[in-house]
Amino acid sequence: MTLVTTTTITTTDVTHLERAIALAGEARDRGDHPFGSLLVTAAGTVLEARNSVVTGNDPTGHAETNLVRLAGPLDHATRASATLYTSTEPCAMCSGAIYWSGIGRIVFALSEADLATMVTEEDGIPPLRLPARDVFTHGGRPIVIDGPADLPGATRVHHGFWDPRPHP
Repeated sequence: MTLVTTTTITTTDVTHLERAIALAGEARDRGDHPFGSLLVTAAGTVLEARNSVVTGNDPTGHAETNLVRLAGPLDHATRASATLYTSTEPCAMCSGAIYWSGIGRIVFALSEADLATMVTEEDGIPPLRLPARDVFTHGGRPIVIDGPADLPGATRVHHGFWDPRPHP
């Protein structure tokens, strides 16, 4: 498997990451976990998704997995040349969905390691600490993953959310 990691995050990438962070804020405002993602195709089509774990009563309703579902109708070549932008590094479940979708590039803001400093458990269950790169290295197709991008909003959207408290 060829995992390609670059350090080139362009100003266009930052713009899309800021939108993903705004989507994370929208998810939080409606009572969901603060995660957001968007897919940008080579032709410029944009699909957006937010976390819907709480409002959708679906533990798999992560922003990236919701986005992969939206991208399903796109043909393989379109998905392969698309970039998925996400407010936080994809979890193991979402990384698997991204891998199987054939999406060719992922760019994220907040790293899994930095998120782990804020989230010790959710409803009594500790997080699965498995970085996306670790998941992708076990695949059989090339994938590009760039991040983390140092954007203060990516951390700020989580402030106060994961403190011990009842979920919305």
